[in-house]
Amino acid sequence: MKETKDRNRIPRHIAIIMDGNGRWAKKKGAMRIFGHRHAIQAVKDAIEGAEDLGVEYLTLFSFSTENWSRPQDEINGLMELLVKTITDEVPMMMKNNIRLLSIGDVDSLPPSAYSKLKEAKETTSTNTGLQVILALSYSGQWELTQATKRIAQKISEGKLKPSEITQQVMADHLDTAGIPDPELMIRTSGEFRLSNFLLWQLAYTELYFSPVLWPDFRKEHLNAAVSDFQSRERRFGMTGEQVKS
Repeated sequence: MKETKDRNRIPRHIAIIMDGNGRWAKKKGAMRIFGHRHAIQAVKDAIEGAEDLGVEYLTLFSFSTENWSRPQDEINGLMELLVKTITDEVPMMMKNNIRLLSIGDVDSLPPSAYSKLKEAKETTSTNTGLQVILALSYSGQWELTQATKRIAQKISEGKLKPSEITQQVMADHLDTAGIPDPELMIRTSGEFRLSNFLLWQLAYTELYFSPVLWPDFRKEHLNAAVSDFQSRERRFGMTGEQVKS
């Protein structure tokens, strides 16, 4: 396994667009759900790898609002898989002090999936280790719209003035309020786009695109992404000289 260069420069928060399940299955001559089932091991490796590195937050783009337009049989299969995976992994999360969180329009999930998600979040709520955040029925544009509605409601109630709206106020009304923005975003499968993921939060995130299809993603690939992250100079609008001074 490729070693990261500096254990003191591990990103606090890594976000992953888990892409390529369908193409992986197609290469095997199988249905798309076959790829989703085999992606579970990749999720486990990503979580274990993040734990090993000392990452504090891991956000996984699990199901977008746009995914609801997929064929119904695939959606049904994904939801059944979601319920089973959450149920199966709760003991592991408790053993490893992992807390499960979610962002997105989870109220739109089928009752069985919503119930299991809620139960797992409550069971792990006092855990203090790695926080795994599932983005479910989520999109960045949806999140920004919801945040705007929350702010508008406060203005209409006289609890907030338009002049008081700042970037921090906006961030405080997002689903990710209280969670640091990702320092590293990984997308698998060789696609080079954000696909409506964490549009506000990724403003200064380092982006890493891997050709590996998600079901084949393992700890070594996560480690390679972190190693690449550590080779970059993060300037946040400043000059290189300012950063080094």
